[in-house]
Amino acid sequence: MPILITEWMPMGVDHLATFDATTYDPQLWRDRARLLAQLVDCTALIVRNQTRVDATLLASAPRLRVVGRLGVGLDNLDLEALRARGITVVTGGNANAIAVAEYTLAAMLTLARRLPAADHRTKGGGWDRAAFGAGFELHGKMLGLIGLGDIGARVARRALAFGMRVIAHDPLITPHHFAAAELGVTLAPLDHLLGESDFISLHVPLLPTTRHLINADRLARMKPTAVLINTSRGEIVDEAALADALRAGRLGGAALDVRAQEPPEQPDPLAEFEKVLLTPHIAGLTTESQARVCQAVAEDVLRALRGEKPLFAVQ
Repeated sequence: MPILITEWMPMGVDHLATFDATTYDPQLWRDRARLLAQLVDCTALIVRNQTRVDATLLASAPRLRVVGRLGVGLDNLDLEALRARGITVVTGGNANAIAVAEYTLAAMLTLARRLPAADHRTKGGGWDRAAFGAGFELHGKMLGLIGLGDIGARVARRALAFGMRVIAHDPLITPHHFAAAELGVTLAPLDHLLGESDFISLHVPLLPTTRHLINADRLARMKPTAVLINTSRGEIVDEAALADALRAGRLGGAALDVRAQEPPEQPDPLAEFEKVLLTPHIAGLTTESQARVCQAVAEDVLRALRGEKPLFAVQ
């Protein structure tokens, strides 16, 4: 099985199979022992975010030449070990950026108008206009973006179209960068952003410096009406501190598409709050985005196997 796919890949499998024998087993990541046993002859491995590509896995894959990541996060890949072996890593580039940006706006609208609760109440026979008629508009509100890369810039563009004001914190972005210069996004220190924003949206990778970036201290710096949105990685938010802030009424709400543990343990302490929107890591999953991601990764895996330069290789 020279090409092994261990997680969900709705498109592109047939294309890979025209090049070499391909095994598609989207639940294989759940069975570590069986996964390691199938890697002996593997030259290409395609994963999402559940398969841990670490030194132990690489030791079981002596012929591995390329790893394809169906997405953009790299925290489940041991990049140092992969580089040491000379194994190419390719991703979907920014193929799901539109989907994540649209989800972020959808989350803001959903929480601003309390749509899930209104839907549930109405379907149960209620007609409580007074209770659900006191939502608020996005227009004029301040959106704080922590991270102004491919996704953050797309969120900014869409938020500006709603008449929002946008500030951002990103140490890698300068005022001359297109996302700031062309869109008119003001760059700000993190503490200033936390204190001024009505919505705070996270668009940063999981690194040692970003783990629990949003902790009890930083939650305390936010407005008590502010809404936190996380579509990046669950570990960026201290979930226990978030639950405490919500329980104490020190935060207006949250939308979490990613969690520190996926799926979270039950009972989930964050599920008790009406003002929290929880979704199962779907922000980047649309029919269109998956077509782009799968095609990009499949093509780059084949380029690497043919000895060509991939378009979206991780440096």
